[in-house]
Amino acid sequence: MEIRCAVQPYAWGKLGYTSEVALLQECAHPDFCIEETKPYAELWMGAHTSAPSLIKGSNEKLSEWISKNPGVLGEKVRSKFGDELPFLFKVLSVNKALSIQAHPNKEHAEKLHRERPDIYKDPNHKPELAIALTPFEALCGFRPIQQIKGFLDRIPELRTIIGEAASNLQASDEAGIQSALRECFQALMTCPAEIIQEQLSLLVERHSTLDESSRSLEHASLIAKLTSEFPGDVGCFCVYFLNYLILKPGEALYLGPNEPHAYLSGDCVECMACSDNVVRAGLTPKYIDVNTLCSMLTYNCEEADQKRFQPVALDTYTQLFSPPVPDFAVAKIEIPAETSSYDIGPRSSASILLAVSGSGCAQHQVKRGSVLFIPANAVFTISTIGSQETLLLFQAMANL
Repeated sequence: MEIRCAVQPYAWGKLGYTSEVALLQECAHPDFCIEETKPYAELWMGAHTSAPSLIKGSNEKLSEWISKNPGVLGEKVRSKFGDELPFLFKVLSVNKALSIQAHPNKEHAEKLHRERPDIYKDPNHKPELAIALTPFEALCGFRPIQQIKGFLDRIPELRTIIGEAASNLQASDEAGIQSALRECFQALMTCPAEIIQEQLSLLVERHSTLDESSRSLEHASLIAKLTSEFPGDVGCFCVYFLNYLILKPGEALYLGPNEPHAYLSGDCVECMACSDNVVRAGLTPKYIDVNTLCSMLTYNCEEADQKRFQPVALDTYTQLFSPPVPDFAVAKIEIPAETSSYDIGPRSSASILLAVSGSGCAQHQVKRGSVLFIPANAVFTISTIGSQETLLLFQAMANL
């Protein structure tokens, strides 16, 4: 069953024809008109109440159709999550950095929703999986502690902001590292705005005097990008606390509860629990909740390469990204041109299938931009006879 999905024009999205979101939507729906100066940030595929997908032809909301036909979800999904699709599937096209943020665990989400339902609008957790479609830049998780200490030694502007907490971190033993790191990060995030603005200006000015090697060591180009997008923002200094990654197409990040992160640029597919709970504290004009963010973070330090989430091969054509939560998993499927027949499924969960490139023939024609809803336990057989390129598909489903 083909579905038509909502496009979100958030200000941080890529503009016009540079946006993968816009291009996918145009390929699937020729009546969709791309405007050169308009941002196209997210494509939402699923049944979330904020932007539910519609069944092509009838324009019935997918959520309403599922409520009338709950058996399509699969017995395991209904037993675990009730008669609702437990995941939200997206494509993101990022031009400007998204906020420094983290997502609460289930218990904390319920508490935040109970206490401040105007800000935290649902009681669900929001673990996320992002798989790069183009080179994709992100900040994710705390750097190894020696790297953070090195930046505190090297960068006087950062030391000025952190103050005494920097000395405490340098002197801490293994047992006290997490506590000292939390103190440092909180000192940064709660520093008065005028001091942040002053020190950030000094940092950018000093970077202009450095040679290329020194600029690279201090991530000067990244700092320049972030300060141009968010002048004087405390989030710019988070570069020195969080791992900086550039994912290659096909590489992935899994973001569990309480993991600090920010997407910076590029295109990706993303899958998450069906929630919109975000705790923000920088690089955003939206509401920030510094105390909540600083109190909930993990403060676990890891190498950047450890943040890459690895798939497992299901067969010659399919890799499965299976995070440690029941809400979702994503299969990446690459079917070579001139393949006579390949069976996708059956899956124990209802799923959503997105075609990113190539074409194929099945019960429906599948082409770039096609989005299909597939009931649980159905087999979707596809052929790429006559196609000149590999058919690249991503399939989101519950992880049961």
